[in-house]
Amino acid sequence: MEFRPLNVLAAVFAGSMLGSGVAALAAPDASQISGAAILEKNCARCHAIGATGDSPHREAPPFREVVKRYPPENLEESLAEGIVSGHAEMPEFTFSSEEISAIIGYLNDLKDQVTGK
Repeated sequence: MEFRPLNVLAAVFAGSMLGSGVAALAAPDASQISGAAILEKNCARCHAIGATGDSPHREAPPFREVVKRYPPENLEESLAEGIVSGHAEMPEFTFSSEEISAIIGYLNDLKDQVTGK
């Protein structure tokens, strides 16, 4: 086996991080993931994701209207397995369980905001 200083350095760093209890290498939990940021990145080019404003795509309903019609929790399975729309312009999205928790949390907050609850 050839000696590579960078490989040794990486192994030492990883070992020290794990040994010190630092969770820098672990996946973030839902409290560290912003549902609004996920929706901004993936959905805002077509949908209004906030409490006000028009959707950039005329056919895409604002999320504030969606959460009035459907409980956000009803979207969990679709978010995990892939949301598919009835029109070809919408790409299929799938999200991790942490992202889903963050999205559902954001949508529940949005629902509370727009319904006054």
